Amino acid sequence: MALLLAVVLELAVFVGVGRALGFGAAVLLVFAASLLGLVLLRREGMRAWRGFRAAAAAGQPPGGQVTDGLVGLAGTLLLAAPGLVSGLVGLLLLVPPVRRLARAAVRRATERRVSSMVAGDLFGPRTVRVRQGAPQPAPQPEQPEQPVVVDGGRAIEGEIVEPGRH
Repeated sequence: MALLLAVVLELAVFVGVGRALGFGAAVLLVFAASLLGLVLLRREGMRAWRGFRAAAAAGQPPGGQVTDGLVGLAGTLLLAAPGLVSGLVGLLLLVPPVRRLARAAVRRATERRVSSMVAGDLFGPRTVRVRQGAPQPAPQPEQPEQPVVVDGGRAIEGEIVEPGRH
């Protein structure tokens, strides 16, 4: 159903742009976007592979590089696919602020769908806040969490165990 909706949207936008700019200009725009996507596809693929290898060689969790590479590859594939809407979405995924937001969303979705152990292997240890007393509202996602010093500066190590997950 979603695929059918995407095709109908692509056709409607193409017809609208064709009426506004002319059929030849609309075809040229789709062709130029697809060509740009194909050119950037190799660059993004190599960039993702180098980032993954560098993280693996340094002994760091590769999750950040993998998610960045996936977002970049998705952007270039959408740009390479013929269509004005998909090209615009793909181009937006290559803009750094939008890419950061998409990368964070992919990371959150991945952490929700896999076990804590797998998430730790992919993205490294999570930082959690420890407070004594009444529960406080959760921090906003835009604010990076800072490690909390508890009990006079002594670090407390632990593991997050989610009920019902193995």
